[in-house]
Amino acid sequence: MKAKLEFNLPEEQIEFNLAVNGNKWSFVAWKIDQELRSKIKYSESITEEQRDIYQEVRNLINEYMIEQGLDWE
Repeated sequence: MKAKLEFNLPEEQIEFNLAVNGNKWSFVAWKIDQELRSKIKYSESITEEQRDIYQEVRNLINEYMIEQGLDWE
């Protein structure tokens, strides 16, 4: 099975860039999530309030992904 996306350039340049760079955006979101996870799990120099905020941000990332039908795979 093959799929083809077509764009009218330069009019649809933004849409084209989003389609072509989707994997990069996914990687950025994943890296942010992993950095927050690491801080929550391993950092001894942060306060409980900071830990809670980091977890809240992770929850938001995952909530938005679920809303859009996305996952990390």
